[in-house]
Amino acid sequence: MDIAKRNPANPILRPADLKPCIPGMEITCLLNPGVFRMNGKTWLLLRVAERPVQQEGVISFPVYNESGEIKVLSFDKNDPQLDASDPRVIGYKGQNYLTTLSYLRPVCSDDDVHFVEDPAVRPIFGEGPQESFGIEDCRVATMEDGYFLTFTEVSPVAVGVGLIGTRDFKTLDREGMIFPPHNKDCALFEEKIGGKYYAFHRPSSPELGGNYIWVAESPDRIHWGRHICIATTRPGSWDSARIGAGAAPIRTPEGWLEIYHGANHENRYCLGALLLDLDDPTKVLARSKEPIMEPIADYEKTGFFGNVVFTNGYYMKDADTIQMFYGASDEVICSAQLSVREILNTL
Repeated sequence: MDIAKRNPANPILRPADLKPCIPGMEITCLLNPGVFRMNGKTWLLLRVAERPVQQEGVISFPVYNESGEIKVLSFDKNDPQLDASDPRVIGYKGQNYLTTLSYLRPVCSDDDVHFVEDPAVRPIFGEGPQESFGIEDCRVATMEDGYFLTFTEVSPVAVGVGLIGTRDFKTLDREGMIFPPHNKDCALFEEKIGGKYYAFHRPSSPELGGNYIWVAESPDRIHWGRHICIATTRPGSWDSARIGAGAAPIRTPEGWLEIYHGANHENRYCLGALLLDLDDPTKVLARSKEPIMEPIADYEKTGFFGNVVFTNGYYMKDADTIQMFYGASDEVICSAQLSVREILNTL
């Protein structure tokens, strides 16, 4: 049951709409942005993926070297030790590399459709060895003391969750990795519960367990404990292979409403919802049986990695209307509106 009201202007942002930030690169994909409101405008913190212009018979991609400079690696497509079967990941001699380098790029809008860049708010790039393959999939939690960005740090040795705090997006307080590998899909609650901060996260284990949604609590947003798994994948369902949190949950009279993504074993990504107890967010009150949004539009079914709708960000346009921004087919940015009441009625 797809209840999303898609913007007729979709896609609202395509790779061709922006110029590369990295010299000598091209923008391959725009992916699921974090969302926040600042100075009366809607801001998207896009995940922008860049790579060198590809030459015939060669695969090239960028990484940060030990000095923090961007270096381009190139491999012959006919090399028998090269595995290029996945457009997102390259395997070579037992080492995996990403085919693109991602960073976070802010754009803003007065109407939620036409987005422009503000030169006063600069892109955010990876720093240090734990972000040498870039930073990805940012969520932005708007709180009384500022904006707090959780994002995926990617390197040859690990995937973990980083945290940046800021009040104006000009001065950034980098707190480093707050959830150790292998972890991603972290979204902070935007208010304390019982004096504690809470967050969703997704530790992963191929040996035991799986890609599940967990909740943790913290006294300071940096040190996290009391981890509890609240939702697992469901065999034979639309979310059978992996699940992960979207953005900060929405407080409703019925409970915390969280829009999450799920994928099946054919890598078809849809959106569903969880309803959590207001006083104890480790207690699940209800969950979507069927998706509330599926990749059914052409721009969601075909692209860099097709059959994907994936959200990291939304804001409340009014008491019932969720203004959501999402990545489609791992290539373009779109928007849609969802009704809180309609979502709750599907659970």
